Amino acid sequence: MTEQDKKDERYKQRQEKIKNNVDKRVAEAQEEKGLLLIITGNGKGKTTAGFGTVARAVGHGLSCVVAQFIKGTWDCGERNLLEMHNVPFYVMKTGFTWNTQDKESDTKAAQAVWTECKKALEDDSIDLVLLDEMTYMVTYGYIDLEELKIALSNRPKMQSVVITGRAAHRELIEMADTVSEVRSVKHAFDSGIKALKGIDW
Repeated sequence: MTEQDKKDERYKQRQEKIKNNVDKRVAEAQEEKGLLLIITGNGKGKTTAGFGTVARAVGHGLSCVVAQFIKGTWDCGERNLLEMHNVPFYVMKTGFTWNTQDKESDTKAAQAVWTECKKALEDDSIDLVLLDEMTYMVTYGYIDLEELKIALSNRPKMQSVVITGRAAHRELIEMADTVSEVRSVKHAFDSGIKALKGIDW
């Protein structure tokens, strides 16, 4: 056996071991239920990942609802696309809170969107709900954490929810089935580069 043959054999054995481990975990995963996913962290891509999940669900013919907090005044490409597929959007429309600087107005706007979210979280015909930037609503006190937890706990069994935003509350992280943290390594904005249509929104 040549040295290359030995390397090939070791590679094959490693891959076989990985396959066996994956197959075992797949076989052991028996429970079926909707998921609570949280995408948090200080890096770019949280909202993008959330909308990617919605796009995937729509591609499978699932019913989705999107709630957008914070970025509601932007002409977002993902909204333009998904509305063509009849995905309803509930949008705060006040823009960034550091621009409005009006907590009372922002709270009312957040509560109006949250009212629609609660209806979606009770509707078993809806497969996926995206709560984009919800973590900020909890942090700023616009939406009560306990009320959110109750709505998430009582939602239909097969309904999935994606929550995005920085600094997700630890109690939400504890509730979640899957949590991903997006870490900023480098960002174009820090170098003075403008946000790019089709890439950043």
